[in-house]
Amino acid sequence: MKEFVVYILYSEKHDKFYKGYTTSLIERFKSHNVLATKGYTTKFRPWTVVHVEFYTTKSEAIKREKFLKSGAGRAWLRKKFGR
Repeated sequence: MKEFVVYILYSEKHDKFYKGYTTSLIERFKSHNVLATKGYTTKFRPWTVVHVEFYTTKSEAIKREKFLKSGAGRAWLRKKFGR
């Protein structure tokens, strides 16, 4: 059975969060920190994984990722991480 991971990355150097979902957290994390040559995450390296959630369906993971990117999700993030 495939597992879906919702993750939050943090760039201490730039005080930025990034939210996403994947089926392979290690490979995705490597992409954000090392492999990718363009895109949002390349500008704010290095990243640290600060939060992870696991889901059994892609639709659940997408729903949670969308929440985290919403105003309410950003408020939840500030409350959880004190920013």
